[in-house]
Amino acid sequence: MKKTSKKSPITLFISLLLLGNTPVLSAPAEDSLPDIGTTAGATLSINQEMAMGDFYIRSIRAQAPLIYDPLLTQYINDLGHKLVSHADSVKTPFHFYLINNPNINAYAFFGGNVVLHSALLHYSRNESELASVMAHEISHVTQRHLARLIEEQKRTSPLAWAGTLGSILLIMANPQAGMAALSSTLAGFQQGMISFTQSNEQEADRIGMRTLSRAGFDPRGMPNFMQILADQSRYSSRLPEMLYTHPLPDSRLADARNRATQYSAKTVPESQDFLFARVHILTMYSTDQRPYIDELLKKYSQGTAKEQFAAAYGHAILLSQDKKYTEARTILSPLLDKQPDNIWFIDTMTNIDIGQKQYTSAINRLQDALKKHKNNPVLQFSLSNAYFQDNKYSQASQLLFRYTFNHPDDLNGWELLRNAAGKQGKRDEALAAQAEVMALKGQFDLAIMQLSEASALAKLGSYAQKRYDARIDQLRQLQQSYSQYKK
Repeated sequence: MKKTSKKSPITLFISLLLLGNTPVLSAPAEDSLPDIGTTAGATLSINQEMAMGDFYIRSIRAQAPLIYDPLLTQYINDLGHKLVSHADSVKTPFHFYLINNPNINAYAFFGGNVVLHSALLHYSRNESELASVMAHEISHVTQRHLARLIEEQKRTSPLAWAGTLGSILLIMANPQAGMAALSSTLAGFQQGMISFTQSNEQEADRIGMRTLSRAGFDPRGMPNFMQILADQSRYSSRLPEMLYTHPLPDSRLADARNRATQYSAKTVPESQDFLFARVHILTMYSTDQRPYIDELLKKYSQGTAKEQFAAAYGHAILLSQDKKYTEARTILSPLLDKQPDNIWFIDTMTNIDIGQKQYTSAINRLQDALKKHKNNPVLQFSLSNAYFQDNKYSQASQLLFRYTFNHPDDLNGWELLRNAAGKQGKRDEALAAQAEVMALKGQFDLAIMQLSEASALAKLGSYAQKRYDARIDQLRQLQQSYSQYKK
């Protein structure tokens, strides 16, 4: 007799994902959607969720093509936090990340971590559409959909939730997978767990649209972006990646359109930062899409005043990348004259100055900008890099010590600090900075090894040695705490 067994929700999801099919349930009416996002406390505390989120994001840093561009990081986090400030039931800090991936997708997981594929900036036509995706993911977190699924898993399955999550992570971290494939796998399994039922998707739509409207965006951005996904699936032989993890039956799209009409009509001004971010990510990270980029810049050059600024900015970036610095400067200089505080323009002009070895010009401009925008991380990092490029390693290190203290999760800062310390022959400081890079990627053994070597190089009993030893103890405790998620 053939044995049969009841599949757990996670096992069922994996099997359906491999078959390329996702269950579709009829969409309940808005009033019947359960707003029970603050439950699940019996299984996971908020502190546990935050610890698990930190563990997962370290794994993602180690293996997925995250974009560490300071400008884009600031833009996407500013936009995300604007939405979070208008959301209900926020119990964790939020962090937003970009992965360089041409497939439309986004996913959220424990601890307020939201990962967006770069393709979202390609296909979103305005900031409300982009914000609608982010608001949807924020709602998955605030409603604790993943924690609620784990609670159900614990109730129906003999497997412990920590062991189950460890198994899922092991599947995601398949060493045979390429970085892009790994990113897709992360999105599929993580978001699949969150979005297993259509009711969770409907709930994230409903609450996300409310957040979207409260934050000043057009609620129609949500159904409009859903239509983009629907059109892609209609005219392509391959289902868009996002639809494997965010099923989009006609009823869900219709429900979103109907709900958007219940909000007051809202005219949202065109976002200059969105246009700059869209042009920036395409010109810097999508070089294989040059025909599309040229077409978009041509369209923008014939559009509104803000779009014309974005088009000129994009052309300056492309020329700078081709090392045609004089031509790039000719385009960018009048823009900077009109908007001397524009951080997008300042950043690109800094790159042009460095390309032409005009370091003093870059340093002076950044110092002046920081007087107006105190503690701006983009400007601080750019100034540190300008110092480094000008062989002013001590000044770079001094600024980077403060920068990494305020932004300890930024790989850029630690890597530049490591290089600056190395140039000064301060091997212990270089090793300590490299240890932080390794720790941010979850490679605790390597981090501890490098800190141990740094401690051995430092003067016996010195403050530096005590600092390295204390950090070793912290990382060992973190490693021990996170070991449960690898079972």
